[in-house]
Amino acid sequence: MSKLIQVVVVIFLAFQTSYSQVLRSLNNEVSEFNEIKLQWTPTFKEALKKSKKEKKPILMYFTGSDWCGPCKILNTKLFHTEKFKILSDKDLILLEVDIPRRRDLLTASKMKENLFLQQKYGVKAFPTLLMVNHRGKKIAEKKGYIMTEYYYLFFQSVINQY
Repeated sequence: MSKLIQVVVVIFLAFQTSYSQVLRSLNNEVSEFNEIKLQWTPTFKEALKKSKKEKKPILMYFTGSDWCGPCKILNTKLFHTEKFKILSDKDLILLEVDIPRRRDLLTASKMKENLFLQQKYGVKAFPTLLMVNHRGKKIAEKKGYIMTEYYYLFFQSVINQY
């Protein structure tokens, strides 16, 4: 009986240690996610002006923030990383084009602009990453979710050609 109690205690302690390490890791990821602030441009018009002035391509991120599972993963694993922040601050103009199901998540004017952009560029799949120049001409596109490392190759190829 004594050995059984010892085994149960050892298993319990091992579980507690493992569980607390997992919690600590999750807390670190959440705090890192909250600390990274990207510089999203509020409107398409402003993004075009900024692109022309800074001579950088515009990365348009078409997302369904309240319903698109792959968009949520992309948000966490790509956009809220230090690596992406460094790249975007240096080489990209960012524009989020959110098409939520809950229309109250955006202002009416922002929703109208986003729906216009979705129609203008023929976006039907989410997430879609679209790169455009300072005139709004499409220069590259990635549809759907892929491993995040492949996005960096995509970004670099567009940046190098711009």
